[in-house]
Amino acid sequence: MKTINNPSEKRWPKLAERSAIKQAKLMELVNTVFYDIRKKGDKALLKYARKFDGFAAEQFTVDAGTIAAAASSIPEQLKEAIGLAKRNIEKFHLSQQEQTLKVETSPGVVCWREARPIEKVGIYVPGGTAPLFSTVLMLAVPARIAGCSEIVLCTPPDKDGTVHPAILYAASLAGVTRVVVLGGIQAIGAMCFGTHSVPKVEKIFGPGNQYVMTAKHAAQYYGTAIDMPAGPSELVVVADSSCHPSFVAADLLSQAEHGPDSEVILLSDNKQVIREVNRELEIQLSNLPRQDIAEKALKNSRAIQFKDIDTCIRFSNLYAPEHLILAVENPVLRSREVTSAGSVFLGNYSCESAGDYASGTNHTLPTSGHARAYSGVSLDSFVKKITFQQLTEEGITSIGAAVETMAEAEALIAHKNAMTLRLEEVSKRFQSEQSQY
Repeated sequence: MKTINNPSEKRWPKLAERSAIKQAKLMELVNTVFYDIRKKGDKALLKYARKFDGFAAEQFTVDAGTIAAAASSIPEQLKEAIGLAKRNIEKFHLSQQEQTLKVETSPGVVCWREARPIEKVGIYVPGGTAPLFSTVLMLAVPARIAGCSEIVLCTPPDKDGTVHPAILYAASLAGVTRVVVLGGIQAIGAMCFGTHSVPKVEKIFGPGNQYVMTAKHAAQYYGTAIDMPAGPSELVVVADSSCHPSFVAADLLSQAEHGPDSEVILLSDNKQVIREVNRELEIQLSNLPRQDIAEKALKNSRAIQFKDIDTCIRFSNLYAPEHLILAVENPVLRSREVTSAGSVFLGNYSCESAGDYASGTNHTLPTSGHARAYSGVSLDSFVKKITFQQLTEEGITSIGAAVETMAEAEALIAHKNAMTLRLEEVSKRFQSEQSQY
């Protein structure tokens, strides 16, 4: 990785920029694909599946028999690992369920909020060179806990046009209701508009490359919600002299191997740490099956030396990484300084891959600096929060005058009348009751 020494703060915004394909060209392609899908449905899906996925089958939906048979193709050790991960993800996301809390804001005015599931959700799971069955668990498990009635999974095919059995097994285990063999822009378009083979969904989840991310952005213009901007993987490691350079290098490579457009950054106050990590990168890289991919990602990556760890964390907050590892002394104390990150890993033994698979936290996280404003996927991502209020006669009396005054000040007289009529009714009833005594 290229090393940069003590850059001035004026350079920080430039150093925090991500490399990107020109958005105008990307959006033009997305709009073309979306237009075809809206007009031609499955015929358009077949056209783009052949063009982009190299997949020519007429049937996009994976049948139940194929999904059930996938279990026999999975080694028992992997099944056990997937089962452990699923249980931990369930535990963590079940803990996010909220109890309904009713609040009396004024006498006779009771307000509360309740969660309702988003009925139809779509899950995009990257496949191809790396079948990310872990993403199936991360998205389908909380969707099922939330009570989503339809969970549609789209994933690109292998070279032979099939879906990796581990993805199918995880889908069955996690409660996915339909598996569709589609990747890229056409998958997002299919879930956005709906076709004969692919149901229209209300919200689309999942990571992907810049084509997928741009398609998700475009889907919002057509009324389909998305989880967040989630593009190429990224990781920042803040490391001081207490770190294990071999651990740090392994963590950096674990993200670099995701794809050539991934980005990893090492921040340190120690020149020797940077040297040792770079040395470990060379050693470990040579033994990776995805060496070529990781090497390309490292070309987009860098090591930056700052004067102290405080400055490292300040730069990290500006960068707002998807993943952040604090391989420093007193990492829990230091974590209080973190203001922007998708998910944070504390100490030398908290490797990022634990969160990717089995610790229980969700690995679908905001990238490209969006962690400054977005959170990662949680149980809340799969529900709507609806507010309720109930006013009694006492409630009308306690806030009625304030409502009338505010409505009149805004020149919204029908708003005022809606309250005035009720106040008059309450007043008449009160006077009637008083006259009986």
